[in-house]
Amino acid sequence: MSEEEGRVFREAWIAGVRAHYPGEPKPGYVTPWEDTPEWERRAAAAVHRQVRDFIEVSDGMTSKLTRAQKGRFVALCWIAQIYRHIESPKPSYVADWDDLPEWQQETDSDIFERIEKEA
Repeated sequence: MSEEEGRVFREAWIAGVRAHYPGEPKPGYVTPWEDTPEWERRAAAAVHRQVRDFIEVSDGMTSKLTRAQKGRFVALCWIAQIYRHIESPKPSYVADWDDLPEWQQETDSDIFERIEKEA
């Protein structure tokens, strides 16, 4: 696990939440990296790597994807990490893209685009 990859993912998540969440976000949504649980740090790093690898094997053609397609990829990778780390997750933790609130869809799309800019 690269701590830096996880940190970038988490910072992009927090920035997205602050930009798109209606009202005041729950404290857990904006917990700084240093206070993020270890399992969540590992999950963030794993999803960052999956996005980066996807961009690389696509030879940068992910730039042609829509924001929704980019966000769906992040969301799906995150769901796999939830199942990996939580034995019986709440349904809202593993909700499909169409069932996510708009703020979360926008945040996931922002995360992909942040990683894409660095790749």
